[in-house]
Amino acid sequence: MSSPTNLLIRHAQIILPNGETMIGDVLIRDRLIVEVSPVISSAPTTEAITEVDADGLTLLPGVIDPQVHFREPGLEYKENLFSASCACAKGGVTSFLEMPNTRPLTANQEALDDKLHRASQKSLVNYGFFIGATGDNLTELLAANPTPGIKIFMGSMHGALLMDDEAKLEAIFAEGKRLIAVHAEDQARINQRRQEFAGIHDPAIHSQIQDNEAALLATKLALKLSKKYQRRLHILHMSTAEEAELLRQDKPSWVTAEVTPQHLVLNIDAYKTIGTLAQMNPPLRSHHDNEVLWQALRDGVIDFIATDHAPHTLEEKAQTYPNSPSGMPGVETSLAVMLTAAMEGKCTVAQVVNWMSTAVARAYGIPNKGAIAPGYDADLVLVDLQNYSPVLQEELLTKCGWSPFAGWNLTGWAKTTIVGGQIVYAEGKVNTEVRGQALKFE
Repeated sequence: MSSPTNLLIRHAQIILPNGETMIGDVLIRDRLIVEVSPVISSAPTTEAITEVDADGLTLLPGVIDPQVHFREPGLEYKENLFSASCACAKGGVTSFLEMPNTRPLTANQEALDDKLHRASQKSLVNYGFFIGATGDNLTELLAANPTPGIKIFMGSMHGALLMDDEAKLEAIFAEGKRLIAVHAEDQARINQRRQEFAGIHDPAIHSQIQDNEAALLATKLALKLSKKYQRRLHILHMSTAEEAELLRQDKPSWVTAEVTPQHLVLNIDAYKTIGTLAQMNPPLRSHHDNEVLWQALRDGVIDFIATDHAPHTLEEKAQTYPNSPSGMPGVETSLAVMLTAAMEGKCTVAQVVNWMSTAVARAYGIPNKGAIAPGYDADLVLVDLQNYSPVLQEELLTKCGWSPFAGWNLTGWAKTTIVGGQIVYAEGKVNTEVRGQALKFE
């Protein structure tokens, strides 16, 4: 494994913590940012230092992706911690929070420790792992450490992780103070509509089966329980206009929400062009939902961005609906998708920084992440906002080898990604000697 290197980044357009930009230099020593200045004098000749010329590039805090499914252990044929972290490095993602629906489930300390050990050996970027609620593991949920929180699947899941019983949900909300993150879809409504639309093989029916009402019902229930117990709640991958308007009217200070890039820029029209590759949970919605979600994000009703990176093989996705699995990859393209939207005027680059890094670190209590300032960890990404290039599937590093954005012409691609002061991606190549560190949660 490579050792930390002292770095001096020169002539970058730096996005500062206040959202303003400055052309300047950043000095990194021992994994930390030690100076940010318009000009930093050369280091003493006795100090080994690597200079990075960032002229024409923009320096951002590294992306923290707070919802991914990296499939290890048990489903490594789809993805694994090494392949996924290589994709992260290429996409400017320097930290991730991974979900518990692996095999075995991450539902106790032993499984959590196993993932942490695997990541320490394999992950090129920083990592954290949720613990999953099963309905009979309350003791483990309260004791597990370190973890960003408890993941509850209220719907769109089967087996032990499906938590569609209100009494069992309430028992979890009633105990402890740990953050609860919910996949909010009402399973009873989904089951009813699956029967109603049985025999239809057009994948577009997926958005009708798991409709806006199914999402709204579950979000209302999660909010009710959160308010009853003053329990820290995070709503994962919010997808509907109705949920956004609900939060606009009634969002306690201890509740946060996220949205995925695909729920902002894709909608049900995508089924016509990419078929089952557009199938995910919760499903893609209408153009109207896109617009309302964008406005809620800009207004702070929705707090930040996550990819819900959930890869499946092309062979799996080629199955006829409903046998085709739901989910799509995203860590490699998320930053470029959002920065392209910024260049189109939908938001600012500073807002993208907040949504993809600063606000995530704040919400999950991750110290020293999410800003370019002295004392912060040197997790950074240099992006090119001057040039556009297409998403080419043959160049993707995710093991599944496909993207719903194939062929899209995007800007803001990562040119250099730095994790803990070490260059993990540059000039189109991944440095596989770098290893990330386990994230801490305050």
